[in-house]
Amino acid sequence: MELIMIPEHLMTQDLNLTYNYLSGKIPTNLSHCTELRSFEASVNDFVGQIPNQLSSLTKLEIIGLGGSNLTGNVPAWIGNFSSLKALSLAWNNLRGSIPNELGQLSGLGFFTLYGNFISGIIPSSIYNISSIYYFSVTQNQLHGQLPTDVGLTLPNLKIFAGAVNYFTGSIPVSLSNASNLQVLDFAENGLTGTIPGNFGSLKDLVRLNFDQNELGSREIGDLNFLKFLANCTSLEVLGLARNSFGGEMPISIANLSTHLRRLTMGENLMHGNIPVGIGNLVNLNLLGLEGNNLSGSVPEVIGRLNKLEGLGLNVNKFSGLIPSSLGNLTILTRLWMEENRLEGSIPPSLGNCQKLLVLNLSSNDLNGTIPKEVRQSGMSYSDISKSTDNFSKENLIGTGSFGSVYKGTLGDGTIVAIKVLKLQQQGALKSFIDECNALKSTRHRNILRVITACSSVDLEGNDFKALVFEFMSNGNLDQWLHPSPAEHYQFKKLSVIQRLNIAIDVASALDYLHHHCDTPIAHCDLKPSNVLLDKDMTAHVGDFGLAKFLFEISDNPSKNQTVSIGLKGSIGYIPPEHMNGQVSILGDIYSYGILLLEMFTGKRPTGDMFKDDFSIHMFVSMALPDHVMDILDPSMPLDEENDEEQIEEVIEEKEMMIHIDLEVNTKNKLEECFVSVLRIGLMCSTTSPRERIAMNVVVNNLKTIRNCFLEFKKRNA
Repeated sequence: MELIMIPEHLMTQDLNLTYNYLSGKIPTNLSHCTELRSFEASVNDFVGQIPNQLSSLTKLEIIGLGGSNLTGNVPAWIGNFSSLKALSLAWNNLRGSIPNELGQLSGLGFFTLYGNFISGIIPSSIYNISSIYYFSVTQNQLHGQLPTDVGLTLPNLKIFAGAVNYFTGSIPVSLSNASNLQVLDFAENGLTGTIPGNFGSLKDLVRLNFDQNELGSREIGDLNFLKFLANCTSLEVLGLARNSFGGEMPISIANLSTHLRRLTMGENLMHGNIPVGIGNLVNLNLLGLEGNNLSGSVPEVIGRLNKLEGLGLNVNKFSGLIPSSLGNLTILTRLWMEENRLEGSIPPSLGNCQKLLVLNLSSNDLNGTIPKEVRQSGMSYSDISKSTDNFSKENLIGTGSFGSVYKGTLGDGTIVAIKVLKLQQQGALKSFIDECNALKSTRHRNILRVITACSSVDLEGNDFKALVFEFMSNGNLDQWLHPSPAEHYQFKKLSVIQRLNIAIDVASALDYLHHHCDTPIAHCDLKPSNVLLDKDMTAHVGDFGLAKFLFEISDNPSKNQTVSIGLKGSIGYIPPEHMNGQVSILGDIYSYGILLLEMFTGKRPTGDMFKDDFSIHMFVSMALPDHVMDILDPSMPLDEENDEEQIEEVIEEKEMMIHIDLEVNTKNKLEECFVSVLRIGLMCSTTSPRERIAMNVVVNNLKTIRNCFLEFKKRNA
């Protein structure tokens, strides 16, 4: 939706355009709204820069323009807004440096530039705004050192975050003076030295994250500061992984907050035993000690940590037996103990850990077998075989690179889909582990739910692995878009509303994977056959066999990437940057864009007409906007009856959104809806990763298009 021009004599004090389908430039005639106190327009799809004409809005107290696709620099004239209390420019494409003039905002409390491409150093004048309580410059390209007196000049800090930048130098001791500090997160920088012991005075500290820096001196005593953190009784997250901390784990670790949920100390240089006092941290759900030089036996007390879901003890020098007490960890889903010196039998008590999806005990001196309860993970080979009528062809509903999918009927009558891995295929085992990891970490209505897994042996003694999913009675999207001659009567043509709903469902799933999981997940193989449809035609994204956890956590999409060996994805949907081995959430956005173009044109991106440099992206781009009706899927019905229930739901949803009613000629409204949809597909599938739009923006835009389409149909019924 194009943003309308604002009336020149609008006397409102608050203008909120957040979460709308607004495109184009921010209107320059907003400059006439001189009484404006609050301007919030986050999560839109603007183009261009913040217009200089807005410099006349000197009474502004709140500026909220996060997630709105803005480019250019942070305007220096914002520093003239003497009443400004909140400035949010997060999740844009802003570049350049932070203007020194912002230091004039003496009443500023909320300040975030999260997820941009800001470079240079933070002006010292910013650190002198004593009213700031929320300070986030996470995921930019900033460098320099944090001022030694930052805790004195910013005494009201509650949130202080600058993760994923290039900061160097030491952690300021003065931060202990910010007594209300709750979050201190500078992971993924180049900080050196150690964590000041006086941080123990920060009673409200909840998150302390310095993962992946250069802290520590590789010496004994590096971790002595932990004894002071025992006073931080509200601490829930402590991140110390991927640094250079040496010495032994101090016994004072037993005195850390009992609220601690995540303790990451992997990939350091620690040696010695794990203190038995670690058993006091009874609320841990993740304990990472991998990649050190820890030795001795694995203490039995770890069995007290019965809320653990992930335990990493791999790549150390542990010896002796695997403690039977690990059987108490009944909700454990990931257990890594490979590359140690463990010996003896695998304890039968591990059979109690029936939720395990990842178990790695390799490169030890163990004997015996993994308990069958773990191997079958709730279902045995015979159960799988029986439910599929011995893997009959009649129950085969799909095949892929790493496995075949069968329809199965469980003993209680539940119909399921069972993916049986072809373990002789190179990469199939890794695919199984990756899919288990990804699906176990996700909970979303638009992501295919795994019911259980089976890791067993078949009747000939060969390894057997399978995943059991909820059954999708309406097949996959590919079957609906491109039915074979035999399927034409089974799969009716999708209506406009059905296609929009499916597009919204898939975008919602990707937004969840990219921004709402503990660790962002890139699906890496989005295509119509991996979009499953249930009995209500709700879409579920499936097949996570190529999924990639992006452990270098970042919500700035360009940084949310890793390097992969081998091409990930399916021809036609693979983003250009995958050719260089770069896997990121931006690749999923590209694949989604191609999928959206395919859904509304009915053309496969691998069709015969797309050869050489002529792609579906170019085909659509050349047709817009004047010839949009000529390229639509000819089988898509445009005159379907109104869905009254759908319309009521949309009206309820719109009551929570600001609606700008554009007076558009009715006969052009339908055409505009299709142009808008296809433009989203083009913006997602642009060659430049940084120019692709985020999935949360896509979701909101498509919902607004659906609203407009339903209103059009209702008026013309």
